[in-house]
Amino acid sequence: MHHDTMFHTERTLLFSPKAVYNAFASADVLATWWGPDGFSNEFETFELQVGGRWTFVMVGPDGARYANQSVFTELEPASRVVIRHDCQPFFTLTVQLTQVADGTHLQWQQVFDDAHIAQAVKAIVEPANEQNLDRLMQALERFA
Repeated sequence: MHHDTMFHTERTLLFSPKAVYNAFASADVLATWWGPDGFSNEFETFELQVGGRWTFVMVGPDGARYANQSVFTELEPASRVVIRHDCQPFFTLTVQLTQVADGTHLQWQQVFDDAHIAQAVKAIVEPANEQNLDRLMQALERFA
């Protein structure tokens, strides 16, 4: 795995792996936290199964609309979610959940197909991934 295509962040969440997984597995909850600060989501297709499609429009703070299409390539309840983003920019996101004493250790690994694109979006992606996990924590506090 090349460091120039991969972004990695991790965090310990004070919720069970099942609760964290469920924040991905419920379209209603996922729509509230997916993406960086200020974005909202309009889900079109959400098929939570291996090979299932997830298509949605991400709406930016300025009202700009970004079409997204992804496929769930691995789903292990309370353990692992792998999402293949199969439109530009192409990447695979692996979320690994490990039970720890005070909750769940979450590892978030985003690997871009193209190193040039990865470096071009690095300044956006790194803070966006942290904001995404902040929003996940907020959603867990509300819904879990």
